[in-house]
Amino acid sequence: MGRRARWVVPVVAIVVLLTGGAIYAERRAPGAETARVETGAPQPVVDGNRLVDARSGATFVPRGVNWSSFEYACAQGWGMSSLDALAGPDVYADEAAAIADWGANTVRLPLNQDCWLGTRGAPVSDQFEERTPIGYRSAVRHFVSALNRHGMVVVLDLHSRKRMGQPEFGNLAMPDSESLAFWRSVASQYRENPSVMFDAFNEPYSRYNAVEKLVFDLTWECWRDGGCAAPVEDDQTATAARITYPVQGMATVVREIRDAGADQPVLLGGLDYANDLSHWLDFAPDDDQLVASFHSYDFKDCGTEQCWNSVLAPLADRVPVLTGELGATDPRDGYVTRYLDWADRHGIGSLFWVWADHPTDPMSLVRNDVGAPSAYGVIARRYLRHP
Repeated sequence: MGRRARWVVPVVAIVVLLTGGAIYAERRAPGAETARVETGAPQPVVDGNRLVDARSGATFVPRGVNWSSFEYACAQGWGMSSLDALAGPDVYADEAAAIADWGANTVRLPLNQDCWLGTRGAPVSDQFEERTPIGYRSAVRHFVSALNRHGMVVVLDLHSRKRMGQPEFGNLAMPDSESLAFWRSVASQYRENPSVMFDAFNEPYSRYNAVEKLVFDLTWECWRDGGCAAPVEDDQTATAARITYPVQGMATVVREIRDAGADQPVLLGGLDYANDLSHWLDFAPDDDQLVASFHSYDFKDCGTEQCWNSVLAPLADRVPVLTGELGATDPRDGYVTRYLDWADRHGIGSLFWVWADHPTDPMSLVRNDVGAPSAYGVIARRYLRHP
């Protein structure tokens, strides 16, 4: 979600081994076979400009939600995700059943790079529980399995990082070298699951300083090839761009995923917080399983039907396009339904932001832990049940 403050909640296969925060990786042997597993959920593959379910060859249009909290709970030190606060013999299955009841066929899970890798002191422990990256990965896997069992595809999204020295999180402008370790590990663990897709990087963006002067201009060339220098500060922290890191481009991220033996579709969001896809086709890496990911919000530049017609529609004629995030300042004012009507006419799926119970956030889809819809959620549920 682009340039908006996020909430704060109180309270030879590739094997990554973590010791004292260091990252170690073994590479899968080239040419090694991948054994596919039956998950009970659709198995999306890219076929021309559409996704199809490999089980039947039928067109698969992802429709569902973003499920939030794996990207921040572990950095704030109160759990691996919001599921930790729930009671019951199998909270993963209960949550998956609640989402499936809305009619979703896809769930996007934003993940935290440091909690997965064990870097920057994440996941954060407290006086009652020691939290480890192995525990974080296990929690993610349990939820992925539960969502798959309830017939839903899962999109695993590299979304955030923990701030160094602070129990908080934010989003970098582009992947860094440790992002490659993240994807080597994630892709290795899920390469046999045909009901998982990968979202390479949540929202690439340029950076401005405190007086709105451009200090990092992310170009399409750097988006694909890397090599430019981005500020080390995340998007919730002011920057003068004096300290930078070398950006890893989307081509490198895709190559890491493929080298890990994973051949599932990979989502690539464009510039300006995944809202600018104007040159996506010109700079997309050479791979036949790519999906263009678009984040649609009414406060972003490409928030008009004119932009959708001129940018998204021609792109959707060439490659699958998925609305990885959909929301609005006031999701009930008509923007969301206008976009859904347009997207449906062009075969573009949409994932609503966000399945979470945050009373002050107008984009929260639910108002309790059993999936009772908010006013916005009523709109989303009606659409998902009757697209």
